[in-house]
Amino acid sequence: MVKLPGIAPAAPAGARAIGPVPADERIEVTVRVRRQAELPGHTLATTLAQRDYLTREQYEARHGASAADMDAVARFARQAGLVVVECSAARRSVFLSGTAAGIATAFGTTLERIEHDGGISRRCTAPLQLPPELAGIVEGVFGIDDTPIARPHFQLFRQGGEAALAAAAAAGAFTPVEVAKLYDFPGGDGSGQCIGIIELGGGYRTLDLQIYFRSLGLPVPNVMAVSVDGARNAPGLPTGADGEVMLDIEIAGAVAPKASIVVYFAPNTEQGFLDAITTAIHDNVNKPSVISISWGAPESDWSAQGLGSFDQAFQAAAALGVTVCCAAGDAGSGDQNPQNEQPDGKAHADFPASSPYVLACGGTRLSANNGAIASEVVWNDDPTSSAGGGGVSDVFALPDYQKDARVPASANPGARVGRGLPDVAGNASPATGYKVRVDFLNFVVGGTSAVSPLWAGLVALMNASLPKPVGWLNPLLYGTVAGSGAFHDITSGNIGAYAAGPGWDACTGWGSPDGARLLATLAGQC
Repeated sequence: MVKLPGIAPAAPAGARAIGPVPADERIEVTVRVRRQAELPGHTLATTLAQRDYLTREQYEARHGASAADMDAVARFARQAGLVVVECSAARRSVFLSGTAAGIATAFGTTLERIEHDGGISRRCTAPLQLPPELAGIVEGVFGIDDTPIARPHFQLFRQGGEAALAAAAAAGAFTPVEVAKLYDFPGGDGSGQCIGIIELGGGYRTLDLQIYFRSLGLPVPNVMAVSVDGARNAPGLPTGADGEVMLDIEIAGAVAPKASIVVYFAPNTEQGFLDAITTAIHDNVNKPSVISISWGAPESDWSAQGLGSFDQAFQAAAALGVTVCCAAGDAGSGDQNPQNEQPDGKAHADFPASSPYVLACGGTRLSANNGAIASEVVWNDDPTSSAGGGGVSDVFALPDYQKDARVPASANPGARVGRGLPDVAGNASPATGYKVRVDFLNFVVGGTSAVSPLWAGLVALMNASLPKPVGWLNPLLYGTVAGSGAFHDITSGNIGAYAAGPGWDACTGWGSPDGARLLATLAGQC
C-alpha cells in the first residue's frame, strides 16, 4: 500500500478524542483524480491574451479525468465493498459510499470522533493508504474528515425597523445601489449573466427577497438553490449563516438585478466546499460566468490536499473564463478571530482568497457626502476582530503577474515573498455597512463578505457589455489596468502587520473600483 499524505486539516482548537466512529456509520467520500492532460501556464497565458476560453465540454475532454483512471478507482472501490455513487470526468471526482468500517479498511486507516466548540466531528488517526496501481492517479480523498473548515466573513452591526435604518443611513450605512453609484458602476442590469454563490450553511427566504428588492425599486432577481452533498436552502437565524446568504444575494442582485443567481449549498467541510466549487465551475446548465465566495479560513487550517485541489479547481475556472471572487477575511493580518480560535501571533493569509487564480477582495471604510466619496481608508475598526484581511501567502508562490507589484516580505519569520493579497477592495466596515434584510429583520452588515458579491455583480455588468467575459482578471489588473485610473487608490491605514501606500498594497490591493473606467479599460482587452 502507498501512503496518501496531506489528508487531514488542522484539528480545531481544544478538540479532544471521544471514541471510535461507529462501524455502521454511513460515509460518502470524494476521490479526486488527476487530469488526463495538465493545464500548463502557457495555456492560461494564451487564454488571457486572446480571451479564447475553453467550453465546459472542451475542458472535460482535454483536462478532465480519463475514463481509465476513474475506472481504476471504481474497480478498487467495488473490490473493497464500497458503492460507486457517481463519476464526473469534468470535476475529476469519483464519489463513493460505505460504512465507517468499510471506508477505514479500504483506505488502511482508523477513524475517531472528536469534540470541539463546533460540535462533534470525524477524523482519521492515520494517513490514508492506496494500492500501488492508484499511486499517481488519486490526488486526494475528501469526506472522511468532516470537521467544519470555513467561516463566513460578514459582521452584523445593528438591526431595527425603518426608524433604526434611517438612523443607520444618517450615520453612514448604504444600500448596495448607493455603493454602486459611489463607485460609478457601469449601466446595465446584468441580463444574460449568471452569478454563482457558494454557501456552507443557512438559507434564504423568498418573501424577504421580494420585500427587500421592492424597497429598492428593483425587480426581484431570479434566485435558484442547488443542493451539493445533501445540503439545502435551510434558513434559520439571522445571526447564523443566513446573514451571509442574504447579504450575498441582496448585494449581487442589487448590482445586477437581471442576472440569474444560483446558490450552491454545501456542508461546511473541505469535501463540501470543494464539491460546491467544482459543481459551480462545471455547471453546464446554469453556466455561471462569475462565482462569489464569502467563506474562508487561515491557510494553516487547511489540509495540503485541500489547498492543492481548490487551487486546481480555480485554474479550471480561469481556463473556462469564469471569474472567482473571494472575501479576504475580517480579522486583519492575523486572520484569527479571538472569539473563535486562539491567535498564534503570526500573520495569516485567508484561503481560498490566497489562491493566485481568484480575485481576492479586501475591505475599506467608506464615507460619502452629497452622493460622492468623501473619504475612503483601510477598514480597521479593530485589528484582531474587525479589519480587512490581506498579507502574503505562506503557501502559494509569488505569481508572475505580481512580479512588479512590490509585494512586501511576509511579516512571519523567514520573510517569505509569496502571493500577495488582496487584489481589489470595497466598502466593508460594518460601521459604514450595507442595509440588508435577513429573516424578516433589517440589519446593517459589513465584512469582506460584502465586497465579494459587490465585485461579482460588477463583473456580471461588465460581462454583459463585452464581447467576451473578463474571466481571470488578475493578470489584467496588474498589467494594462494598473495606472489606468480604474481604481480609487487607498493610501491610509493598516490591517496590523501591513500598511497601505500608493499603488498596490497588502491591505486593499489596487483599491476600490471606478466601475465605468474599469469597463472602458477592459473593453480593449475582452
